[in-house]
Amino acid sequence: MPLIDSNENRKKLSHIYNEVAKELFGFGTTMLKVSMNHQMITIQAKHRRSPRSSALEGEVPSLKHEVDYHMSSIYKKKVRERLEQELGLDIEAVLRDYDPTTQWAITNVILVETE
Repeated sequence: MPLIDSNENRKKLSHIYNEVAKELFGFGTTMLKVSMNHQMITIQAKHRRSPRSSALEGEVPSLKHEVDYHMSSIYKKKVRERLEQELGLDIEAVLRDYDPTTQWAITNVILVETE
């Protein structure tokens, strides 16, 4: 189902994304921007640095990298589930790139093409 680009829908998407952040990390993002273009939703987010993450980075950088990878995978799964359940979206893929150095994440949600 396509999603109409509106302030209300961008707010709903932002809320869901931020709620997943709070659920997984205990706090939301510091900056969040949602844009919609045809069958693609793009979410740009600046995340907060976790004290645990900083500790791991200083002591065991390879473990921090692995944890970041797995947390990003969990994030994608949870965002997808929430968007499908709460907004009724038909999602083809959720792609997410996260830069642990700067705490920026870009998430692209590709909706199933409607004919």
